Amino acid sequence: MNSNETTTIEEPAPLPSGDIAWLLASTALVWLMIPGVGYFYSGMARSKNALSLIMLSVMSVAVVSFQWWLFGFSLAFSPSSNKFIGDLKYAFFRNVDDTPLAELDEPMGTSTVPVVVFALYQCMFAAITPALAIGAAAERGRILPAIVFIFIWTTIVYDPIACWAWNVNGWSSKLGGLDFAGGTPVHISSGAAALAYCIVLGKRHGHGTDEFKPHNVANTVLGTALLWFGWFGFNGGSATAANARAGMACVVTNLAASVGGLTWVLLDFRLERKLSTLGFCSGAVAGLVAITPGSGYVGTPAAVAIGFCGAVCCNFAVKLKHIFDFDDAVDVFAVHGVGGVIGNILTGIFAQKSIIGLDGTTGIEGGWLEGHWIQIGYQIADSVAGLGYSFFVTLFILLIMDKIPGLSLRADLESEAKGLDETELGELAYYHIDRLVAVNTKTGDTRIVKEETIHQQNDTSVAIM
Repeated sequence: MNSNETTTIEEPAPLPSGDIAWLLASTALVWLMIPGVGYFYSGMARSKNALSLIMLSVMSVAVVSFQWWLFGFSLAFSPSSNKFIGDLKYAFFRNVDDTPLAELDEPMGTSTVPVVVFALYQCMFAAITPALAIGAAAERGRILPAIVFIFIWTTIVYDPIACWAWNVNGWSSKLGGLDFAGGTPVHISSGAAALAYCIVLGKRHGHGTDEFKPHNVANTVLGTALLWFGWFGFNGGSATAANARAGMACVVTNLAASVGGLTWVLLDFRLERKLSTLGFCSGAVAGLVAITPGSGYVGTPAAVAIGFCGAVCCNFAVKLKHIFDFDDAVDVFAVHGVGGVIGNILTGIFAQKSIIGLDGTTGIEGGWLEGHWIQIGYQIADSVAGLGYSFFVTLFILLIMDKIPGLSLRADLESEAKGLDETELGELAYYHIDRLVAVNTKTGDTRIVKEETIHQQNDTSVAIM
């Protein structure tokens, strides 16, 4: 070689900043959904348990973020995983850097996002899933055991299901299962876990005789708004790129939620002759759940059908807790478990090659309507496996935990009567006047028997007669 010649080393082309920015924005949107879950559940509970549900939701972010850094991301997305679980290549976020996502051979078909951004985005999915499940324990489940449960459950249940659904080496992924944004890893797994949790805990005292009415429907509306808003990042961000497929995912997400909300309201109206706000919120969330697995695979006509079917099936599924006599306090199984199964199956029917190809992805067949009939079988297999695995493993985890001193799951009768906010947190959601009113039925006079004014600085109790 001539001594005057110089060797030039080509630097790798910079990764598209637009795709990275979209995924980071989607990460923030999904994070916002998690307190949204807390507010959604909080409004449906009684006021004495409102704060504990919000607390558990945000606590899920902290617990799962640590678990995800420790080994969770590696167990779910290690490129050298087997069909069921990954290894520890990415434990402690080792090798999680600016390497393009192509190193994972990631099923979404993109190499424009670095692994570190993808890991952070997927952390939010892992964090919201146990937050969804824990709602079934509302008003009688102790908080410390619930926090321990979140860590264990994410490791043993969520990570393997995410691996088989989304890791290119996972058995469902290899089989041909379609799950764009979490029908099985998020919704079916959380719904099945919620069912197991409420069965192990047992029913709330007074269940079947007392009337458990939502204390603040406005909180539920706020939670629904945060969920709906964040779901654009949940589904749209799952394209892992700022492209037409992400745009279509956002369009069908909004459409399915709208149709789901309207459908649930009309179903309730036929019975009560009232336009229920709570019904609209439940229907919108049911539509969002049902569209999640198919959001990157279906077009707008399918989104209408999925939103409608999801709301109808979830609405009727709410009655299961009365038929089988279990106390799912906020209907997690009916909305997320049943809604996830319905969404998976309908994805197998309506998936379109033209939608899949919006980002250049090839090699994925359409659904039943495009002649690929076996796709429904793949979807059912994935749904049944996720539902069964999550339910029975969760049941095992809870039964073992309940035998360990200090980790008993159920609050005692006195704590349940006072409310978990006061007994478990020592704080209340509402620091305003709490009046107990007694009505003299003989005279028709209303007397304030006791007025408790609680301040943040000092607690005072004034008896007024």
